[in-house]
Parts: sequence; C-alpha cells; structure tokens
Amino acid sequence: MSPAETSADPPVCLRYGDRVAATIPAYQAGPWVGEVVRDTLQQLPTVLVVDDGSDDDTSQYAREAGARVLRVPKNEGKGHALRLAFDDLFGLDFEAVITLDADGQHRADQIPRLLETWERTGADLVLGTRDHLYADMSAVRRFSNTLSSRLISSVAGRSMLDIQTGFRLYTRRLIDAVGFPEARFQAESAVVVRTLRRGFELATVPIELARVDGRSTSHYRPLVDSLRIARAVARARFERA
Repeated sequence: MSPAETSADPPVCLRYGDRVAATIPAYQAGPWVGEVVRDTLQQLPTVLVVDDGSDDDTSQYAREAGARVLRVPKNEGKGHALRLAFDDLFGLDFEAVITLDADGQHRADQIPRLLETWERTGADLVLGTRDHLYADMSAVRRFSNTLSSRLISSVAGRSMLDIQTGFRLYTRRLIDAVGFPEARFQAESAVVVRTLRRGFELATVPIELARVDGRSTSHYRPLVDSLRIARAVARARFERA
C-alpha cells in the first residue's frame, strides 16, 4: 500500500518530510535494519536509528542504508533509545516522529496510514494496531497482547484492543508535556496512560505486518517486562499532571 504515491497526490516525503521524521530503536538488528531503513526512506526523508548498545553490525548496516545513527555504548532499553531519538528529532523542530521496530515486522509502507490518521484527527498519539491479526499469532503472543491491553485499558480509562504495538506516531506537543521517563519496554505502555489521563487525543488505525508473529526476533521478556509494565502504568495512573 502506498496511497500517497498516486497521480493525484505528492509522495509522502514531499507532504510531510519537513514536519515528520522516523526513528528505529535497534538492538542486535544487523540482519534486518538495513532493509527497514531503506523501506522507511521511501516514505520519509529523515530516518534516525538509535543503536542501543549492539555488539553486531547494526550501526554499520543502518548507515550504509542511509540512516543517521546514534549509538549508545551499552544496552539501556527501548524507552531510553526512544527518548534519545525524541530529544534529537524534536530538537530539530520536527512536529512528529514515527517509530518502527528494527526487526522488519513493521512495514514502512503503512506509514501513510499513521500520517493520514494524524492529519484527519489531530491526535497527539497514533497507534498502528494489530488486533485484526491476532488470530494469526501464536497463542502465547495473542494471550499476552490481549491481557496486557485489557489491563492497561482499565488503568488508562479507555478500552483498546492493542496497546503494545511499537508502530506509532508521537507529536512533539505530547512528549514535551508528558515526557518519556521509563527506560525499557514499559515506556510505551506508560505513555498511553499519561496521554489519556492528561486529556490528549489518542487515535488508532489498523495496519498490516510483514510478519504477524514476531517472537523469534523480539527482545521482550514476558515475565520481567510484564512486571515492569505493571509498575510503570500504575505510577503513570496516579501521577499529577
């Protein structure tokens, strides 16, 4: 899908390229990150890869594919990598940043769906959701996504079927207001709670994936990271604005 690249509409990069950048947090992603960068550059001209302490050739392949790279000396976590990216890109006056995973599960040709939803709704956080694909996921991943989304929805005060997706659009206005303090996977869950509890608009749009079940390339640890998420969303629920 590339709805923006038609005879009637200019390419996505021409309509949004000076307003929106993409970032790819990456850890041990050498086999995939180059292709992800190349595909993303077909949609937006600015792609930043944050290499979160990889000891493989992640940084090399990202640069060769055309991304700008920030490299963290040791693995600090996805939330930390995204915070560095937001500081960098919003510091360059971009209005919004799109986040994609480095393992190739997210399809860059779905970026127009996030952009069009943002433009249509004015939301400060847009989630590219996958719940329509749950039937094709493994039982473990389907259960984990469903349960965590229900629990976080109850804390956030709005029912949502897929909160764990990492394919998102964040506005500078949102991050300036609520921050991005958590260092690891829990950051993406906690920011959903902060977004809704503080009155910002959140929108969702269904996306397609290159691979429906990404367990083989994920660094998510179900027990440890689920506990971190639970603590983080509880803290976010009771924070003062």
